[in-house]
Amino acid sequence: MRHKKRVLVLFGGKSAEHKVSIQSASSIISALNKKKYDIIPVAINQFGKWLNIEDSKKLLPALIRKEIITKELVRKNECIDVVFPVLHGHYGEDGAMQGMLEILNVPYVGAGVLPSAIGMDKGIQKIIFEKSGILIVPWLSFKKEKWEKEKKNLIEKIEKKLSYPIFVKPINLGSSIGISRARNHEELTKGISLAFYYSREVIIEQGIDAREIECSVLGNDNPKSSVPGEIIASREFYNYEAKYIDNKSELIIPAKLSKIKTKQIQHTAITAFKAIKASGMARVDFLLDKTTKKLYLNEINTIPGFTKISMYPKLWQASGVGYSELLDQLINLAFNKYYGEEGKSAQKPTLKLCDIGKR
Repeated sequence: MRHKKRVLVLFGGKSAEHKVSIQSASSIISALNKKKYDIIPVAINQFGKWLNIEDSKKLLPALIRKEIITKELVRKNECIDVVFPVLHGHYGEDGAMQGMLEILNVPYVGAGVLPSAIGMDKGIQKIIFEKSGILIVPWLSFKKEKWEKEKKNLIEKIEKKLSYPIFVKPINLGSSIGISRARNHEELTKGISLAFYYSREVIIEQGIDAREIECSVLGNDNPKSSVPGEIIASREFYNYEAKYIDNKSELIIPAKLSKIKTKQIQHTAITAFKAIKASGMARVDFLLDKTTKKLYLNEINTIPGFTKISMYPKLWQASGVGYSELLDQLINLAFNKYYGEEGKSAQKPTLKLCDIGKR
């Protein structure tokens, strides 16, 4: 009788977060318990092509490649038990891949189609958070077509509603890619042009002098939250370089907060998680105003980074859940969600390894 579950770790992808995805997948594959799981790495390249297993393994560090044994599984043409998507950004975190996995009738880790799409769109999630009574900073958004026709009017509208500094972001990208902090009219215009390079819609947010606090959430119907952590960015703000390049940003875990503020953050994180109907996991990012002490929800991420320096697993480690145990729980949550849904309890996944190469 087979005891080990076959876990397909899906990584890479077409988005600008391709390299980050490879780092996350490498950490996950290294930490998965090899006595419990047979690991099948499958990568999607930056052009959207699905790579075979051997080519996928070449994208991973040499030490991790040695830990993966898949030839026997391929020879027997085994079925996949669960997919662990580690695709950040477009076509992986936005509901597109989740929809495909639903059609293929296979359990997968993380949020479903709708919450994934909401979590990827910074504007839609803000509307939902506002309706849920969660405090957010003033903001507005617009598409590229409108910007090209009404630049002057839009700039006037922004400067009337918000005061400098102002943050400009692609509306549907993570890892702080394409984000800029504008201190004047000229920087605002340049920041909008940069954001439009990555997305056809941008979101403009009021900048505040704030502490950056993050909280991890884990669960399905009854989620739990980790201890909060604080980021001390090495740069003007926590951009891509500060996250992944210079290694100088400081993570303070747990964050130095009062018990009341800690509970407020944990409660709000779970409220946000439930508001978008998320499942499995999410990292919820906050801004804590240094002057007023008001807590603003910045955004929610349904596939947070899983690199060795990422906050999501570090926050759970500080909360008493180690990396390998965290992965176990996420996989169990995926099975619980799949087999708990009406009509699926009697079904078994039928996605085979030979099918992957045909996608």
